Amino acid sequence: MWWFFESGLFGVFFVLIFTVVICGFIYVIVSGLRQWNKNNHSPRLTVDAEVVAKRTDVTHHRGTDHSMGHTSTWHYVTFQVESGDRMEFSVTGREYGMLVEGDYGRLTFQGTRYLGFERRR
Repeated sequence: MWWFFESGLFGVFFVLIFTVVICGFIYVIVSGLRQWNKNNHSPRLTVDAEVVAKRTDVTHHRGTDHSMGHTSTWHYVTFQVESGDRMEFSVTGREYGMLVEGDYGRLTFQGTRYLGFERRR
């Protein structure tokens, strides 16, 4: 095992892993900025739609040294428009609680950004 440290392979692997991690962070940041920019340049649309599904994604992050940790919950709602196409949007917990499957109304969105839903009777 001593040859691993003396031959410089440890340094090479360290730099390689460090580079991959940094490139991953850069990719995530650039992708987010690209989607944000695309949404900003998309038209704001309001269409008739029905709430057809709701789901949550819960992740738990463990704490270190017996600390509590942290739980994150993401809320998603799927809408179906008159053409039959379905779109899923990330919404706040409050919006998620206010929407019920089968609700019909006017969905407003911009690109992949949910802007609101006005229920109709």
